[in-house]
Amino acid sequence: MDEILRQLGELLLAAIPTVVIFVLLFVAYRLIVHNRLKAVLDERHARTQGAVEKANADIAAAEARTAEYEQRLREARLTIFKKQEARRQQMLQVRAEAIAEARAAAEARVKAQRTSLEKDMEQAKATLQSESEALADKIISAVLKPALAGEVPVAGGQPS
Repeated sequence: MDEILRQLGELLLAAIPTVVIFVLLFVAYRLIVHNRLKAVLDERHARTQGAVEKANADIAAAEARTAEYEQRLREARLTIFKKQEARRQQMLQVRAEAIAEARAAAEARVKAQRTSLEKDMEQAKATLQSESEALADKIISAVLKPALAGEVPVAGGQPS
């Protein structure tokens, strides 16, 4: 066992320069490469993470602009619809007024025609009345004259 311990001691003693070289190499790595590499990696991460965050911010801004655009589009459509509805209501009102005017004019013409027709009817009645009286007088005189003269009228209108 002494032999093993002695071999182990020699091995450790022979490993000391390797350990010293390893420690020196580790310290040199830390001083020369590690800090610069860490700084570059941190900068790269910041840039990539910053780019991702910027992209997310750009996406959010684009979505906000899209939402604003859609809102303005909805408002514009609503405004157009309201204008169209107001115009339609105005046209309906103008149409109703035109119909009312036409109806009033037609009613006035009908009333005037009725009045004229009633006047014509009254005139016709008066004319008929006077003509019927004249005709009645002629008939009476035609019937009574021969009777007064002693003649009897015969069917056919000729005295016998």
